[in-house]
Amino acid sequence: MADYHFREAQGAAADAPLLFLFHGTGGDENQFFDLGPQLLAGAGIVAPRGDVSEHGALRYFRRTGEGVYDIDDLAHRTEALADFVKAQVAAKKPRAVLGLGYSNGANILASVQFAHPELFDGTVLMHPLIPFAPQPAPALKGRKVLITAGRRDPIGPAQLTQALADYFTAQGSETELLWHDGGHELRNEELRAAQTFLAPFA
Repeated sequence: MADYHFREAQGAAADAPLLFLFHGTGGDENQFFDLGPQLLAGAGIVAPRGDVSEHGALRYFRRTGEGVYDIDDLAHRTEALADFVKAQVAAKKPRAVLGLGYSNGANILASVQFAHPELFDGTVLMHPLIPFAPQPAPALKGRKVLITAGRRDPIGPAQLTQALADYFTAQGSETELLWHDGGHELRNEELRAAQTFLAPFA
């Protein structure tokens, strides 16, 4: 298992849902940690720190330019993070496994879903950028996915966001897509949508 540095909080019950939080480029395990309990009260929280440094900014995998991913590194770190998630789930035995990621955190979370579709019951992907066509993953059927994005996001083009939503829908996931008229910034309506999306897992 990858030796991630992470913060965690215990859930209100022994089998409380477990919410993984993945930060954006330049963030760390603290970026969304305090937000977690507001989004899903009583859940256990695990927030791992990305283990790649890009000029001092923490990320979950390497890239060679804006929107240009080191695919080999992405594959390696996807497996490492999946192993981390599996170990946390095995130790805590939650009744639901959930993930929320923003930007680079959304990208690694989506990559884990492509490779291990059975891991997460529900995910919130905020401003993702997946610049490639994922392989079919039939085990995503019935999984719940919320994608939020800005129509004018210069980092995550709208057409690629729509393509990602279409991919999850084609796999049989219960997919929601929320747009706002801004760019790459997180807005309150996204957080409210995430709270509503996560509420049934409580």
